Amino acid sequence: MADSDNTRHVINVCFHGIGKPQRELDPGEARYWISTDDFHRILDEVMSWPSARISFDDGNASDVEIGLPALVERGLHADFFVLAGRLNAQGSLDEGAVRELKGHGMGIGTHGMHHRSWRGMDAGTRQEELVTARHRLAAVSGGGVVAAACPLGRYDRSLLSQLRRLGYQRVFTSDRRPARRDAWLQPRFSVRCGDNAATVRTAAVVVPPVTRRIRSAAVGFVKRWR
Repeated sequence: MADSDNTRHVINVCFHGIGKPQRELDPGEARYWISTDDFHRILDEVMSWPSARISFDDGNASDVEIGLPALVERGLHADFFVLAGRLNAQGSLDEGAVRELKGHGMGIGTHGMHHRSWRGMDAGTRQEELVTARHRLAAVSGGGVVAAACPLGRYDRSLLSQLRRLGYQRVFTSDRRPARRDAWLQPRFSVRCGDNAATVRTAAVVVPPVTRRIRSAAVGFVKRWR
């Protein structure tokens, strides 16, 4: 990016699972798990970028067992979007791990309760996913939870309005494009199985063709306004 863009834009990079899963994965989850070696190499690559933010979704045990030590070693900060319904489950973060992340200065956000789409929720599901899960994570971490990450990358205008009314200060998506640094809605690049430092750099940093940029912007527009 040009120097002027570095002050206005940031690249959000999202990790999910690292190493060998310690639980049975849901359908589609395996495509977001990467090896420990690839994680370290990608983290080193991200460190070289002018402006980047790091986040982790789903609340896997690898967040604290592999992710946290690597971040601390490099002096990096990350936000961890935790599934409240998986707390203390096999292969997921327990309450002590959430407090450990918080104690190292990491951000704790909500990914909801049960890793399901937030689009088209009825009133009871909406309460559980957007309010109850948030309250549980706040109680565990000992601090307010002001950021959310949309599960499965799905959202629409109605959901965004609900999140705003509930006072969320920042919402993260999976739209694979750079974000305006101060924007309320933050697109991210999710790291996938088979990625390495070079592929992540190509996807996130190398300026794509105009047609791809237009298509990406159009997809985000449709999601925000449908």
